[in-house]
Amino acid sequence: MSGCSVAAMLCVFSASARADDPKPAAELPEVNVTAPSPIRARKPVVPRPNPGPRVARSGPRAPAPAREAQSAPPPPQQGVTPIVTDQFATVTVVPNEEIRRAGAATLGDLLNSKPGITGSSFAPGASSRPIIRGLDVNRVGIVENGIGGGGASDLGEDHFVPIDPLTSDQIEVVRGPAALRYGSTSIGGVVSATNNRIPQALPTCSTAPFQTYGLPASAPAAGGAPCVTAETRTSFNSVDSGVEGGVLLDAGGGNFALHADAYGRKTGDYAIPGYPYLFDQTRPVNGRQPNSAVQNDGASIGGSYFFSGGFIGAAITQTDALYHIPGIDGADSRTRIDAHQTKITAKGEYRPDSAAIDAIRFWAGATDYRHNEIGLADTADPTTDGVRQTFTNREQEARVEMQMMPVNLRFATLTTAYGVQAGHQELNAPSPDNPGSVFNGLFGPNTNNRVAGYVFNEFAFTPTTKAQIAGRIEHVSLNGSTPNFPVDYLPDGTPQANIARNPSYTPKSASVGLLQNLPGDLVASVTAQYVERAPKAAELFSRGGHDATATFDIGNPNLTLETAKTVEAGLRKATGPFRFEATAYYTQFSNFIYRRLTGVMCDGDFASCGTTGTELNQAVYSQRNALFRGFEFQSQYDVAQLGSGIWGIENQFDVVRATFPDGTNVPRIPPMRVGGGLFWRDANWLTRINLLHAFAQNDIAPIAETPTPGYNLLKAEVSYRTKLDPNMFGAHEMLVGMVGNNLLNEKIRNSVSYTKDEVLLPGIGVRIFANLKF
Repeated sequence: MSGCSVAAMLCVFSASARADDPKPAAELPEVNVTAPSPIRARKPVVPRPNPGPRVARSGPRAPAPAREAQSAPPPPQQGVTPIVTDQFATVTVVPNEEIRRAGAATLGDLLNSKPGITGSSFAPGASSRPIIRGLDVNRVGIVENGIGGGGASDLGEDHFVPIDPLTSDQIEVVRGPAALRYGSTSIGGVVSATNNRIPQALPTCSTAPFQTYGLPASAPAAGGAPCVTAETRTSFNSVDSGVEGGVLLDAGGGNFALHADAYGRKTGDYAIPGYPYLFDQTRPVNGRQPNSAVQNDGASIGGSYFFSGGFIGAAITQTDALYHIPGIDGADSRTRIDAHQTKITAKGEYRPDSAAIDAIRFWAGATDYRHNEIGLADTADPTTDGVRQTFTNREQEARVEMQMMPVNLRFATLTTAYGVQAGHQELNAPSPDNPGSVFNGLFGPNTNNRVAGYVFNEFAFTPTTKAQIAGRIEHVSLNGSTPNFPVDYLPDGTPQANIARNPSYTPKSASVGLLQNLPGDLVASVTAQYVERAPKAAELFSRGGHDATATFDIGNPNLTLETAKTVEAGLRKATGPFRFEATAYYTQFSNFIYRRLTGVMCDGDFASCGTTGTELNQAVYSQRNALFRGFEFQSQYDVAQLGSGIWGIENQFDVVRATFPDGTNVPRIPPMRVGGGLFWRDANWLTRINLLHAFAQNDIAPIAETPTPGYNLLKAEVSYRTKLDPNMFGAHEMLVGMVGNNLLNEKIRNSVSYTKDEVLLPGIGVRIFANLKF
């Protein structure tokens, strides 16, 4: 795979025409970005004119969990999916241009149609967290620039992820060995968003707006004249009368680089297909999903200092959101969430002149998050509007990695990276509904302390055969309290009292992978993983009503480690007119943690369970063995030359089955999906039409889950990208386009959503967008 180091880069398809075409289409240059593996090859140092203390020493880009440096100048057209990677496990990549075209407001919405991934879509356009291979919340990590996203999205499906695609430059979904660097709670994978909020580039106002840290020999020397560049991102969406806009500024001079950005979004209730009534004939909806409007905004400022051998930088980011919660209860109570997060992050890299150490890198962050859930206590009395529940999360995290120089072992070249990670979290979820009660809110104040060490070893036996061995050990200690529930979780007249709980765990994880190049530009991979996960606070300490899931959650302080044993095999081809990626996986869980519905109904207090309760399903966090297995496929075929470009076909398929030992189904699993379409592209234009069919989901849990009908999701898009004359237009590059979503105006329900029977996904809509770079 030309131009790509196995452990250091991802390759975007080179969409050239077949060699036998008499007039080849414009070749789409490869886009090299960093990969999630912490192991990276060292680049030669490029000397600069007049070296001195103000000169930044070049080297490779900072390590991934994802692309943390601004990419080189974009090619004329990056093309369409799929992006095939040469990693030890499947890595889904959504590059900058695709994010701009998609225009999704949440990570879940953005990734919803990718093979093996869907979104929770609790509140479409506001709260939708990615679900990977049927695994969500506590088994899927979300990071931004290598640091946890913070927030409370893993504590409730109605909570938003405080990372907005509008300000992201690339999204990656990392699975396999590379996910171990983020913790054992990433069994399903890690969703990694990257941007330039902590600059790893010294801007230059040449035709290439940014040169990455690790300048090529032809690049201009850093530390020159001051330079300022800017980008605007705007769009309008007809389905919800939504408008959004963002401005990104980058400046630099000498040894300093600065970044600032600000964005905002506002929508009304979104349109749904042909429903005069959505719930029953007492609730007319007038073609709109009631209580689904969104308003959010944010801003960030950061900077970096470059010195001989490395850089250090920091940023502060403010995120605010006010969004409504659709559904019967949400509409009746006018429920909305008012959320605010302040996050401080830092990172850096140093490359010493050492025969043993290649690079030392660090990441650090601190988050202060709070949201109020606002609504009517009495739906018949508008004066009762107020705060019904509060969530707070104060969290600090730090990680340091040291990469060693490659060592020749004769039979292989060994490259090793060591890392240590530590974190502290304080959570609380008080409610005004039961003051003084042990059931005041979903859970009480609790803390989570964790420290871990990990190691990655990569063996290059030959240029075509590589292996990776990774391991992680961590210690997790939690402090909280739970009521002394009766054994059968039914009230017996005895008042409950809070009991302090202090569980601790030492999960251990390991992974082995093999990567082999085959004839015909094929690459095969096999990975085996053993991952242990410590329970999270909500699983241990919950003791109250959870409106988002319509459950009365009861935590289990006696939960033990959850264990996942996974085997994944893949076959990929990333060059030539036909490119594809196929992956099969098999995961056996021991002590799988899940919400077990008891069949008992509750209201807001435990005394109502099984007696007067009618609103909430009692759910006890329990453990049981489970089996997940699935298959994913995507491909793209350049058929022939057509005019100035090429036209082709693409398709995808994914399926996951998840069952317990007795054959019953794990709840809320995505349906089998198959899709395909046509595209045409040249150096400036991209046109695409795609149909995704989701089959009906009838493999449901035996209690409190209903079948979900299938649907057809038809999308079409056209976009145009070109260079501009800055003297005439001010901007030097433009990307504009139009996207049609759900063009069949299908009634789409998402089987993984807790509110699927009450909330439809948006109907037919057209989005227009424009991005300008100055």
